[in-house]
Amino acid sequence: MTTWNIAQLERRTSDGFVTTAHWTCSGVDGEFSGNTYGSIGLEGVVTTAYEDITEEQAIGWVKSAMGEETVAATEASVATQIEAQKNPVAASGTPW
Repeated sequence: MTTWNIAQLERRTSDGFVTTAHWTCSGVDGEFSGNTYGSIGLEGVVTTAYEDITEEQAIGWVKSAMGEETVAATEASVATQIEAQKNPVAASGTPW
């Protein structure tokens, strides 16, 4: 299971409209975790006053702008990171 968060919103100072969202997608399975970070332009998407925006709204805008396939691929990437930690296919170190 993944969790989406908004790390930061960029906005124009002239009118307060949000132009870019910086997001994280993370997941935890016991002691294993994975995450990814990105940003996406929201120019013209957001019509809500900056002070009235909730994180849930912003996450919805991010996912909508990304599209279903990219959202699914992002969540799959987090799951793959966790699986790689659970079942590593390579290791490093020294034998002594």
